[in-house]
Amino acid sequence: MTHTEQHQTSEVLKTSEVFDKALTQVIRFLGWTRSSYYLMSAFVSMLFVIAYVWWPLVVDYLNTVDVNKPLWIQVDWLLFGIFAVMSLLIMWRADIRSDSVIVAVGFVGGLVIESWGTQTHLWTYYTLERPPLWIIPAWPIASLSIDRLYKFLDFVLGARKENHKELKNTKIQSLIFNLLYWLIFPLFYFLMLGFVAPTFDKSLTLAALFLCAFLILTPTDSRGAVLTFIAGAGLGYFLELWGTTRLCWTYYTREMPPLFAVLAHGMAAVAFWRTALIVRMIGQRINLQSRIPNLFSSP
Repeated sequence: MTHTEQHQTSEVLKTSEVFDKALTQVIRFLGWTRSSYYLMSAFVSMLFVIAYVWWPLVVDYLNTVDVNKPLWIQVDWLLFGIFAVMSLLIMWRADIRSDSVIVAVGFVGGLVIESWGTQTHLWTYYTLERPPLWIIPAWPIASLSIDRLYKFLDFVLGARKENHKELKNTKIQSLIFNLLYWLIFPLFYFLMLGFVAPTFDKSLTLAALFLCAFLILTPTDSRGAVLTFIAGAGLGYFLELWGTTRLCWTYYTREMPPLFAVLAHGMAAVAFWRTALIVRMIGQRINLQSRIPNLFSSP
């Protein structure tokens, strides 16, 4: 090997090292883990399955493209932006064990909420399905995104400390979040009463009102509930803005979107968060009980 070739090889290796270091820093900054790639793979696979099963809906959407107009004008940038942000969020500090609970709760909770809303005609999808199954997978993805937003807000506001120096600040924050809790959630409930009033004769609405009242009146963590509500409502605004302005779904009030619908995403996020905590607690107790016989049987 000549001196020139050795120099070129050395330069290539240095460039490769710099690139590897930069890539490692980017991955570390984005908070990607091995679970992040599993979640993203599952997310993309789910999109392909939905597109395959409901291909006629995809064809109808593609038929709206006008070949006589520039493509970039017709691109739904709001939808692409939502997908991009949610993709980055679900990959941030992913943990497949913890996230599997969130996904399961999101699937079940989303199905329940969509069934309630479409069966009582509070909102209607353009396909007139009650509910459309293709919308259900969006709930666990949104739940994961809200979980990441909650963790980010908790980090920005400062993780709760237990040392003496932070004790005073913790007490002040606790008082503030308690006040915010009893301001936000009762106001939401009164707003909910007004929005669902036309369906007071429906058992599903009565069940929803009872569940929300139970959750509000039995707070377990005011800080967690408030931050989760804010995260859910924040993401919910953009989801509702897209869905109502594109006429994917329409509320009986014809608002685009109604304030209740935006805030309801926050309440749903709190309900899912509380449910996930209970599921994890039950799982831990089952694991503990399953280990007890092994302890006694060991020599």
